[in-house]
Amino acid sequence: MILSDADLLDRLEAGDLVVEPLDDPDLQIQPASIDVRLGREFLEFQRANIPCIHPNDETEVDDYVTETVVEEEGEFILHPGDFVLGTTHERVEVPDDLVAQVEGRSSLGRLAVVVHATAGFIDPGFRGKITLELSNLGTAPVALSPGMRISQLVFTELTSRADRPYGSARGSKYQDQGGPQASRIRGDREFGGEQ
Repeated sequence: MILSDADLLDRLEAGDLVVEPLDDPDLQIQPASIDVRLGREFLEFQRANIPCIHPNDETEVDDYVTETVVEEEGEFILHPGDFVLGTTHERVEVPDDLVAQVEGRSSLGRLAVVVHATAGFIDPGFRGKITLELSNLGTAPVALSPGMRISQLVFTELTSRADRPYGSARGSKYQDQGGPQASRIRGDREFGGEQ
């Protein structure tokens, strides 16, 4: 069951669902979702002098990703064909009986901006800011301003609480992230990690 605006307000007021700072609930709480805003940090992928990315080589992350922090009142220009990692301004805590999905806002979709390539699912127990996979599928650059509503979170109730929620007990790689995080796939079992 997808939570309605009334359900979302009840859960936020009870404190088991956290989306903070939620500066303008009247604007951000939609009929069945919560709009979240764009943060100031971005990870950009560099193409020069990199033949390919090896998922199991952590040293390559430093070689192909650079961080950009947009100044107050500044903007990030997302060029056609670009793929960058961004972050939400809000920090989220999902209780053990809910899952969330990151969805794009239709107004940005109509400008050819997408907010996730594949990682749009947020597990029960997740805490932290949401990493956004931003792409421009159009033919013109688009200016993205930190603080703008960039995406929406849709919350769905599970049939029962998760027995093994996302978190430190599971060794979850992105718990408590404070900004955009590059891939940590090298920690997966198939690459010699523990997950």
